[in-house]
Amino acid sequence: MTIYKSEFGYRLIGFLTVLLLSINGFMIFKNEPIEAILSVGGIHLLVLSFFLYLNFSTAYTIHGNGILNVKCGFTYNRSFDINKIKSISKSNNLISSPAPSMDRIELTYGKFDFIIISPKDKLQFAKELTKINPNIENRLAEKGNKNI
Repeated sequence: MTIYKSEFGYRLIGFLTVLLLSINGFMIFKNEPIEAILSVGGIHLLVLSFFLYLNFSTAYTIHGNGILNVKCGFTYNRSFDINKIKSISKSNNLISSPAPSMDRIELTYGKFDFIIISPKDKLQFAKELTKINPNIENRLAEKGNKNI
C-alpha cells in the first residue's frame, strides 16, 4: 500500500483568503456594525478552515490488490479498479474534484468516466499505476509534459 498526499492548493487558499479579507475590509470601510463584521468574519474563518482541512486530508492510496482509493476529507471516499483505468494525462479542468491543487491530472476509466486528482509526485504515482496495469496510456511520460 502506497499513500500519495495531495499537492497543496496554494492558489485556491490564497484566492479565498484575499476574497474574504476584502469583504471584511469593505465592511469595516463602510462602518458596518461590529456584530455583522464579526459574524461574517466567523463564517469566513469556517469556510477557510474547511478548505484547509480538505487540503490536508486529501490522499490517494494505491493498494497491492489493484485498487486506488481516493479520499478527500469526509466529503469524498471512493475506490477505483486500477485495471479499468485507460489513461493518465495532465488536466487544466476546473471541475470540482478531490484535487485541491490546480496542478492536476486526469484518470480516465470505464467507458466515459474520469476523475481529476492532484498527487504531489505525479510521475511516481503514474509509474506505480502503470506497473499494476501496463495497458494504461501514460501521457505524463511524454516529452511535452516535462513541467509536471
